[in-house]
Amino acid sequence: MISTSQAGQRPDINLSRFDPLPRIMFYDDFSQGMSGWTELLGNYTGSLRTMHPGYKQFTPPMLSNLTQWDGGTHGALTGSYALKLASRPGRGSQTVSLKRMTFPRACTMQLECFFTYKPEATQLELSDSDVRSWGVVFDVQDSKHRVLPQVRYLNALDGKLQNKWQYKEQSVDFDNVGDRTVTIYHYGEENWKDIPGGHQLICYNEIPTKVNWHYFRLGFDIRTLRYTELQCNDLVLDLSGLGTLKFDAMPNLQNLFNVIPFVDSDSDRRAFLYFDSILLSGDW
Repeated sequence: MISTSQAGQRPDINLSRFDPLPRIMFYDDFSQGMSGWTELLGNYTGSLRTMHPGYKQFTPPMLSNLTQWDGGTHGALTGSYALKLASRPGRGSQTVSLKRMTFPRACTMQLECFFTYKPEATQLELSDSDVRSWGVVFDVQDSKHRVLPQVRYLNALDGKLQNKWQYKEQSVDFDNVGDRTVTIYHYGEENWKDIPGGHQLICYNEIPTKVNWHYFRLGFDIRTLRYTELQCNDLVLDLSGLGTLKFDAMPNLQNLFNVIPFVDSDSDRRAFLYFDSILLSGDW
């Protein structure tokens, strides 16, 4: 962890495009490698066959230099490689990645990243409605509660552009998978709500192989278990009045803090989500 206040200046020139809180938990530039990002496996007991079907579709993240069939290698926003999430082909298909960690002190945590998304470029068409959504989930537990704050940018639904930010504060019930292990698939299409003022047009290049990078920021206060703000490019939304998924604390997950991006498809093609870099910071 790096304290920007102790350093007296930003410790790396690459951080000047971010606006971190005083203590940096991690900064991942994917030109340097995977940095601990991995596939999300659903809970199971005894056999992978007991895993919830929603989790069985998830694929592992990978490093990508964004090679294209028409223009060669695109590369990341900075450097050669980005973290790539790729869903399976099929409308409604989804994939998730995560970084597993814990929080050393209850405080406001802030996630920042530079991202872009595209469907797989298998057709010479605009394809701007082929990616359904992309979003971020925090998985947090204190001494009393486990919470799953999650937001998404709904790009399209059933082939129609939506262009709006949403959040979720209700989910489905837990399922038992044996040996005191439960699972919940909270990534589904149900129970999403529009964030007030959250309509936003995000730049999408006309050519199916071209990408443009965007800035994203999301804050969550572990002390109050409430969101703070969401920012995407020049849109800033106050989320402090929104609810979130909340359950009783589980016995073995004290101080949990996982960061979980996801992407899903609204067509028969794979949906791709790329991250040039990701930064998590705190305010203590």
